[in-house]
Amino acid sequence: QVQLVESGGGLVQPGGSLRLSCAASGTRFSLYTMGWYRQAPGKQRELVATISSGRSTNYTDSVKGRFTISRDNAKNTVSLQMNSLRPEDTAVYYCNRDQRLWTLWSWGRGTEVTVSS
Repeated sequence: QVQLVESGGGLVQPGGSLRLSCAASGTRFSLYTMGWYRQAPGKQRELVATISSGRSTNYTDSVKGRFTISRDNAKNTVSLQMNSLRPEDTAVYYCNRDQRLWTLWSWGRGTEVTVSS
């Protein structure tokens, strides 16, 4: 059974930075395009960034130029460096496979990011 454990969230002021990490176990992690998702209060979960097994990346428009996704296949981890954070980035962040390509694994608990002064 695949387990996903996200970490690195917290409270940060607008303009600040955070680095999120996700550790995956129970899967051949390197085979899959991985993504970071977020769910803001009262909103649907959205896919914000993906990285393929070959390290090609894609971002939703609202985070382009501010967020950077990366992966370490040897450690089964995927990370999200978030810079120039805005209040609208406030959400619980999750990692999972790219939902456009594969059935999602069971969600982890996520890591909460709050951007506020």
